[in-house]
Amino acid sequence: MEEVISKNAKNYKELLKYYLTSQDEQSLYGVEKVSKEFIKNQILPEEIVNLHIQAMAEINPDLSEQYKHSMNFLLEAMIFYGLAMQEIPLLREERHLLKSEISVAANMQKTLLGTKKPTIEGLDIGIISVPANQMNGDYHHFVKGKNGSLGIAIADVIGKGIPAALCMSMIKYSMDSYPEESMSPKSILKNLNRVVERNVDPSMFITMCYAHYMPSESKLRLSSAGHEPGFYYNSQTDTFQQIETKGLVLGVSPDTEYNEYEIDINKNDMVILLTDGVTECRDSDRFIEIQEVLDIIKKYADLPAQQMVESVYKHFERLQDFQLRDDFTLLVLRKDV
Repeated sequence: MEEVISKNAKNYKELLKYYLTSQDEQSLYGVEKVSKEFIKNQILPEEIVNLHIQAMAEINPDLSEQYKHSMNFLLEAMIFYGLAMQEIPLLREERHLLKSEISVAANMQKTLLGTKKPTIEGLDIGIISVPANQMNGDYHHFVKGKNGSLGIAIADVIGKGIPAALCMSMIKYSMDSYPEESMSPKSILKNLNRVVERNVDPSMFITMCYAHYMPSESKLRLSSAGHEPGFYYNSQTDTFQQIETKGLVLGVSPDTEYNEYEIDINKNDMVILLTDGVTECRDSDRFIEIQEVLDIIKKYADLPAQQMVESVYKHFERLQDFQLRDDFTLLVLRKDV
């Protein structure tokens, strides 16, 4: 190794000496090859500058003091540059490890938070949830009751990444532990609020909406913990109505009580639940209006619910040049009979 470096250093000096007298391009081609060898042998920039200083001193011992000072100045600059260059492989390795860990966490999130879209007679369900990055800060979950009822949770963690995924896992398994007879939305949120208040860092806020559909009564009962308002589509009047739900986000106060709202669902009526990644989509620098979201939902309303939500997502994905700025979750329930 030392012989190779010494040989390349000698070649550098000879090429430099020849170039100073001839300015021949062949010398430039030669030094390019020498530079490749320096890179291959991990020679630092300051070592090359030092080699150049020594070579110039041998070629021309009468160099001006000003020139010598300028080369020493360059040498100091290259020392700091070289130190930074040495850190790059380490930073790349750390970045690679981090990406690998996030990828593992994202796969674990899919496993831990996975929920299967249920089949409910007379109800067409469409759901799409797409993360803006590898980890999804949005969450949805279905709980099918033995009496044919359906519990629906949709949530958004204000704070992303691995902590958000762990937080959502805690919420999912808390819900799974509740007895079926306790599936009323306000009691679900009240219990979850206590869990979050005791176990989640105060800097992390969770908004959540929980709905309970009873096919035998054709009613949807719903409670919200500071979550994005949903919408009810009345097929008879062909109009959308915002579902007025109020409630404090989860984890702020242990004694929070939640209100419960009730909606009668008739044939071809729809309930739309979503996260703010839908309502806060951007067209260039402009935030879209909520009416634009409803217009696009209505545009695809003739499609089955799953195709509908996928078409709405594709529309807003194109609008944002395929670069989501926030997690996008849209859920549609439509009564078929």
